[in-house]
Amino acid sequence: MTIRNISPATVKAWDPLIRVFHWSLVFFFLLAFATEDDWMSLHVQAGYAISLLIGFRLFWGLVGTRNARFLSFVKAPRVVMAHVKGMLSFKVTHYLGHNPVAAVMVIALLTSIALVAFTGMVLIAAEGQGPLAGTLFASWNGEVLEEVHEFFANLTLLLVFAHVAGVVFSSFLEGENLVRAMITGRKKARSHWQDFGSENGVSHES
Repeated sequence: MTIRNISPATVKAWDPLIRVFHWSLVFFFLLAFATEDDWMSLHVQAGYAISLLIGFRLFWGLVGTRNARFLSFVKAPRVVMAHVKGMLSFKVTHYLGHNPVAAVMVIALLTSIALVAFTGMVLIAAEGQGPLAGTLFASWNGEVLEEVHEFFANLTLLLVFAHVAGVVFSSFLEGENLVRAMITGRKKARSHWQDFGSENGVSHES
């Protein structure tokens, strides 16, 4: 008799566009950070790509699939604090989408990266380049803006490190490989999800 290995049941968590957005943003942010001093043209092009990605994410956060929409995962402060306490006591509620703490990180990262991209476009506008050239923004103080641009770039990098640490810790607490979930789009099926919706079908992956 042949014994067939059956993979655990999984449920759909992330749609393909969210996954492409996530890994594209990782790539272009790291590219922009690495080319800041020596390859300015590539740095600027990476910044434009980031701006387009942020614009897409804001749009998809309003009209996208259930777990992509901001209203589905942004929670009240009391819910965030309750999840933090649960994490500290090694007892967590399972969310199919972002958990309340991860949601805070998503908003913080999107805001910080958006400010990096915006201040970068204002900086090149002073040189007559980019979509903001010839506008009021082009007259802003370049030295101050450069400091602000670098501040938010460094802040974003710190948030990225915190995000990675949070993913590792949450993966351990939840018994879920969250990096793999963002690649495959699926999580382990569970008997109860805090944010489970009917559109997330259960299947057995082989």
